[in-house]
Amino acid sequence: MPQTPYARRPRDRGQVAVEYLGFLPVLLVVAMAAVQLGLVAYTAQQAGTAARAGARSASLDREAGPACTAAVSDWLADGTSCEGYPGGDEVTVTATIYIPSIVPGWNFDPVRKTATMPVDH
Repeated sequence: MPQTPYARRPRDRGQVAVEYLGFLPVLLVVAMAAVQLGLVAYTAQQAGTAARAGARSASLDREAGPACTAAVSDWLADGTSCEGYPGGDEVTVTATIYIPSIVPGWNFDPVRKTATMPVDH
């Protein structure tokens, strides 16, 4: 019986599965890196929101900290801190949020965002 060029030999069975298993760790690392980058962007957005909320609260002669922490998602609130700096006719609040890491070995500096608002007299 003549063999065609597309006929499989018995030893080639399962080759695709082995290649896929070898490439699977690379796919997982790329997926985790994409999720981590999204988490970094989300944390930066949350820090900006927290700074604005804290500055708004401080401009109304209230404490900046509770408003700043309340503006952040619950799972990021534990790593959030806010500092207010009154200065005459305006107040500046800096929100700092620590970025959680899902990729082992990847550690990031915390995100710091600042907002300034005029003091409401």
